[in-house]
Amino acid sequence: MQITSLEQYHSEYKKSVENPEAFWDDIAKQFTWKQPWTKTLEWNFDSPNVKWFINGKFNITENAIDRHLSTKANKTAFIWEPNSVDAEHRIITYQNLHDEVCKLANTLKSLGIKKGDRVCIYMPMIPEAVFAMLACARIGAVHSVVFAGFFGFCLIRTHTR
Repeated sequence: MQITSLEQYHSEYKKSVENPEAFWDDIAKQFTWKQPWTKTLEWNFDSPNVKWFINGKFNITENAIDRHLSTKANKTAFIWEPNSVDAEHRIITYQNLHDEVCKLANTLKSLGIKKGDRVCIYMPMIPEAVFAMLACARIGAVHSVVFAGFFGFCLIRTHTR
């Protein structure tokens, strides 16, 4: 959904407040799910205990990247601008992004990193940092980014639970 006016915003907001389950159910149907949810919302503010999309399975990278490949593979996913005025910017298409994220996700898996593992990403602000974050999310590894202001990087795996 794309909101194009203040009136539409107020209308959508009213729907979201009056019936959040129906509102978010409609929004969630626009995404790709590995397994659909059985219940949209279960809540108890006294506990507090709020659960959304119960039993649903979802991979954020499939929704951020994969579902756009059929229509936007050669379109710009993001533009990276370097700090140095002499350096070239980089245009990353959805296909480039998909390829790099999948390569790095498979590399991480080959190193034994799996769902639930924790990964610390120590990199400068370069496109490869985005690839690393998305690769971790793709395989279900929790990641934490530590900015590296210098040109060098490493991935650190910590023990699983």
